[in-house]
Formats: sequence, C-alpha cells, structure tokens
Amino acid sequence: MKKSFIAIVLTTLLFSCQNKAQNKVTSVANNNSIMAKETIYQFKVTDLYGEEFDFSTLKGKKIMIVNTASECGLTPQYKDLETIYEKYKDKNFVIVGFPANNFGSQEPGSDKEIAAFCEKNYGVTFPMMSKISVKGNDMHEIYQFLTQKSKNGLEDSEVQWNFQKYLINENGELEKVIAPRTLPTDDSVIKWIEG
Repeated sequence: MKKSFIAIVLTTLLFSCQNKAQNKVTSVANNNSIMAKETIYQFKVTDLYGEEFDFSTLKGKKIMIVNTASECGLTPQYKDLETIYEKYKDKNFVIVGFPANNFGSQEPGSDKEIAAFCEKNYGVTFPMMSKISVKGNDMHEIYQFLTQKSKNGLEDSEVQWNFQKYLINENGELEKVIAPRTLPTDDSVIKWIEG
C-alpha cells in the first residue's frame, strides 16, 4: 500500500512538472512570436513606372528610405542622394525614394511628372517608387512599419517633413531615423553606410 501511494505521488509530481515545462515552452514561443521584429523584406511596392518593386531583392544591402517632394526647400537633397548612391551602389547600398504630398502639397505631380522632374533636374538613378502617403489615416503600410515600434522593433517616430531618412541594415531591420534637414552626405550617414 505504501509503495503504491509513493508511486501515485511520484507520477503526479512528474506529470505536473511536465505540464509546467510544456506551458513555459508554449508561453516563451508565444511571447517570441508577439515580439518578433518585422523586416523591410515583406513589402512589395510599385515604382514610378508601374513596375513591382520587391524589397526582398535587397537582402544583404543597407537601404536608405527617404520621402521626397519636388517643390520643397529641401528638394536639392536629391543631388546629395544621387551622389552617395553613385558612390556606394556597388558596395551593397541602395536608396529608395517615396514621393509624398503630405507636407505643404509640395509633391502635386503624377508619377510620370515626378519621374521626368527627378531625371531632368537631378539625374536621379536610384529607385523611385509611386507616390504614397507617409502619415495620417492613409499612411502606406511601409511607413507604418518604419514609424511604429510594434512593427519595426526599434522606435516609434513620426515623419516630420519631406526628406526624412530611414536607415535599414543588411538584415532588413530599421536601425536609424535621420531628420529631414540632415543632409544625406552628413558624416553620421556616411559612417553608417561605410560601417
């Protein structure tokens, strides 16, 4: 009788420990899936020419995403963006521009007009996407990723103005947010590209 009682107690304890261990593993797995960082590679967008642009093709590259405008005081930054793109494009670096009309209606043109403006005035050769919204209720999903910590795992931010820069590392993760007035050729940006 004593032996069977001990056997029942041991079996109960063993079963209880296994359940707790299993619950802990399930809990950790659930928390990891909740906290898992998204990457830029999940997004597909349309470029200025109506072609699909798949961010997963940029795996292993550093990426600068910038919202642009043709009629802004900061528009001359296109020249600096093109300069660093030309210098580093063969060194696993790419710039992706997103025209947006969110600030002072400074990007009123169509995709075709934007493409012509960028090429004619600044010789832009880095990838330029179709015009989107970078803030507000109609914010594009890629900018939801860039501005929401729950999606990017780094920080919450708000697009302050045209030419705000988001720096994405070689793993597709948001690494830095650069203010609109900071030039693309600023030392902090160049060190990040070269680092």
